[in-house]
Amino acid sequence: MAIIIKNQEQIEGIRKSSKLAGQTLQIIGEYVKEGVTTEYLDNIIKEYIADHGAIAAPLNYNGFPKSSCISPNNIICHGIPSKDIILKPADIVNIDITTILDGYFGDTSKMFTIGDISDEVQNLIDVTKHCLNLGIQQVKPKNSFGNIGYFIGNYAQSKGFSVVYEFCGHGVGLKFHEEPQVDHLARKNSGAEMKPGMIFTIEPMINQGKSKVVIDKNDGWTATTIDNKLSAQYEHTILVTPTGFEVLTDVIGEY
Repeated sequence: MAIIIKNQEQIEGIRKSSKLAGQTLQIIGEYVKEGVTTEYLDNIIKEYIADHGAIAAPLNYNGFPKSSCISPNNIICHGIPSKDIILKPADIVNIDITTILDGYFGDTSKMFTIGDISDEVQNLIDVTKHCLNLGIQQVKPKNSFGNIGYFIGNYAQSKGFSVVYEFCGHGVGLKFHEEPQVDHLARKNSGAEMKPGMIFTIEPMINQGKSKVVIDKNDGWTATTIDNKLSAQYEHTILVTPTGFEVLTDVIGEY
């Protein structure tokens, strides 16, 4: 399938949905603390999105039972919020928000920490965020999608971490998942050419240990590290503009 070039009306709709996703990720931060359950956080997310005239895209998506993905510690992604998962000191947790507003999708995630964490763990988080930034800097017309993964992979591995290759970024906006597949490990100058109007996520998942993923056989969703070491992830939805990029889910002016 071809990569969709969004028109101005579609871009504006996706921009609004992405802004709401980013705002949701910002407001949930004040509730992420020791002693709360991931289900409690998910309920706040669901309510906030609904109060703003939208719906949470993950809910019932291919049978996913909750409104967000909340993935602590060794869970790489697709963590299912639960009343049995209680945040504790030194936890790290990724919260992944996708909104549908007026039929348009916005997708973003970031890391949160509970209390004090070690310098080693902070380094994992910092490297992961820098990987996202490196990927975003590659977004411009006529560049190759593979260069996103090339620079992410080189940097992460140079810092002693591994890059998850079994999940990737993706086109987004009119559907939850569209073309292209945005790999976070790739050959230089490989893949399709970026063009203005393309919208996709970059969402590197970086592991302390091995890159391999294990999917929970009971729920069919939860993806953990094969060696139970920690994993981190950051994600934004990005538009290719005529001159470079616009980070649609950036609501705090980082870009």
